[in-house]
Amino acid sequence: MMDACNRHSKLDCRVAPTLFLEFHGSEQALGEQVQRTEEITQSNGAFHFSWAKEAEERSQLWAARHNAWYAALALRPGCKGYATDVCVPISRLPEILVQAKEDLKASGLTGTIVGHVGDGNFHCILLVDPEDTEELRRVEAFAQQLGRRALALHGTCTGEHGIGLGKRQLLQEEVGAVGIETMRQLKATLDPRGLMNPGKVL
Repeated sequence: MMDACNRHSKLDCRVAPTLFLEFHGSEQALGEQVQRTEEITQSNGAFHFSWAKEAEERSQLWAARHNAWYAALALRPGCKGYATDVCVPISRLPEILVQAKEDLKASGLTGTIVGHVGDGNFHCILLVDPEDTEELRRVEAFAQQLGRRALALHGTCTGEHGIGLGKRQLLQEEVGAVGIETMRQLKATLDPRGLMNPGKVL
């Protein structure tokens, strides 16, 4: 992802797993937060630490993060982006991120991992040729595997992208038959005429 952001947004960041943090507060509080954060990250193996103090530099970094979708698409021109996401307890995040990276490499797919991971949620942006049915199958298999890995870690199969059509089975695995039936009853109460997303999930 950092390589794609560097190319797309004309940055010069190190190509490595990267964590952007933003701090707010008084000058004294910021100094304490910065010092403590640097200690924590270095004790956990971080090998480079830099600060963007000026507003313009901060804006450039955040713009690169917000343009991650377009940066990923530029890795394989002419292909379509397929985004999937999961969310796990923050204590399990390193485990699933390592596994997702290994799974992505093993799949032979082109993709990136990006997220606002402070809440345990991250996204995989996979690049796929929509005319290649075998590649589409691998993308769908990767997304299903990622969802099941999140469930095994007591997470959820989606953090914010929703269930849609692709995660209906994962939703059943996550909440069970009673959970699905409860959702059906709630939907029937709120949408008695079946106007909202008819026939999709519930």
